[in-house]
Amino acid sequence: MAKTGEAAATGQYLTFRLGEEVFAVDVAKTREVLDFTIVTRVPGAPRFMLGVINLRGGVVPVIDLRLKFGMPVAERTRETCIIVLDISLDGEKTTVGAVADSVREVLDLDGSQIEPPPRIGTRLKTEFIRGMGRIGESGFLILLDIDRVFSSDELARVQAAEEEVSNVLATVGT
Repeated sequence: MAKTGEAAATGQYLTFRLGEEVFAVDVAKTREVLDFTIVTRVPGAPRFMLGVINLRGGVVPVIDLRLKFGMPVAERTRETCIIVLDISLDGEKTTVGAVADSVREVLDLDGSQIEPPPRIGTRLKTEFIRGMGRIGESGFLILLDIDRVFSSDELARVQAAEEEVSNVLATVGT
């Protein structure tokens, strides 16, 4: 018997680590994975927003998912990367970079491998979680609903900071 929301969660997922926890996002939302690079800090941005990067001439805000999820800051390693994601906010596509400790692999998950999100026992708000993916005999990964990780107010602040940096860069370039 199918669980509620199972069909929506079936598909391919990019898996990544934050500390000891394994997370996954829908591959369709993933644009690319970049080596960690210098991030330009934006004054007045929320604490979880590290700053912005230049991605082929476009300004992309970079979010530290550890901070967003209330996890401690980690030292950057060779495996630290930025996952560039296209998220939907109020029907509009927004590109953001999300810092991960490491990227693991792309997994195919079907409905039989996906459980509903737990009601308790996770530090994440359950509205961020699309489900729990079963891997192997005893392992689980957290399937994120990346469109819900950020509130419209938070992304409006990020977009305002992004526009401010774009305007400064346009002025400097002239």
